[in-house]
Amino acid sequence: MGPESSSPLFTGSVAGTLRLIFYLALAMVLMVLDHRNGWLWRVRYNAAVVVEPLYKLAGMPSAGMHALGVAFADRKLLTEQNQHLREDLLLANAKLNRMAAVAEQNQRLKELLDTRHNLTLKVQLARVVGVDLGAYRHRLMLDAGARQGVKTGQPVIDAHGVMGQIVHVLPSTSEMMLVTDPDSAIPVVIERTGLRTVAYGSREGDQLTLPTIPRAADVKAGDHLLTSGIGGRFPPGFPVGEVVSVAPAATGTFLEAHAEPSADLDRSQDVLLLHDLAAPAGPPAPAPEAGPPASLAPAVSSAAPAPATPATGAAR
Repeated sequence: MGPESSSPLFTGSVAGTLRLIFYLALAMVLMVLDHRNGWLWRVRYNAAVVVEPLYKLAGMPSAGMHALGVAFADRKLLTEQNQHLREDLLLANAKLNRMAAVAEQNQRLKELLDTRHNLTLKVQLARVVGVDLGAYRHRLMLDAGARQGVKTGQPVIDAHGVMGQIVHVLPSTSEMMLVTDPDSAIPVVIERTGLRTVAYGSREGDQLTLPTIPRAADVKAGDHLLTSGIGGRFPPGFPVGEVVSVAPAATGTFLEAHAEPSADLDRSQDVLLLHDLAAPAGPPAPAPEAGPPASLAPAVSSAAPAPATPATGAAR
């Protein structure tokens, strides 16, 4: 390269050398002054005060884009988390409701089990699988039929009282007529007075009717109705209902009472079918004939005196 292209600071002339020495001396002086008094630090500090807003202003677009990205990401994350929490809450509520229903069902089964243990009769557990409630039919369908040993006429109870009786039997299901069915009639006895009468179903579907109570009978609201056992269909002593009202019948000959069923007809999901009803009570069996034990019979026979024989000739 030619000498015209070289820097004048590093030329071989004396002026260039003097300028280099001056610049080095000035740098040394500035370094010593900065080290002792911190002048350059103050200059840099004041310059930073002026320059930093420019840096921030220049970086605002990038920072804004980053903040928007973070905001959208956080919003999306929060939305997803909120959705998951809502799903978990709904699932927890569903499980809680299911557990409450299972607990209630377990309570009903426990009551049925206690009833079964308290009975001296053979019972069979069945579940309600269908409902047929109308103005003239109050029936339930059970999941037990002829294959499970169900027979027509079997009484059906729950933990609180008599529900009805079986009227139709299919291979794996059976139809039960509730005590409130218009075609139902159960012989009952009033627990407080011992009065026997018959409780019929009604078209209303939620009450029993006792239309043939003598006018002089002592019947009042709150009296409990029990099965009387007459007819042999329902064993005696099972709760049937509770009298809620008593009034003269339309004919004026009898009193007519209305009763609420004891059984939970509209809530029971599990029921008990009664089997092997006890035979009706009758006269006691005849007592065995009294006599000596069989082991002493030969000795008694040998010890017995021989019977006297008549004389063959007359005394002279």
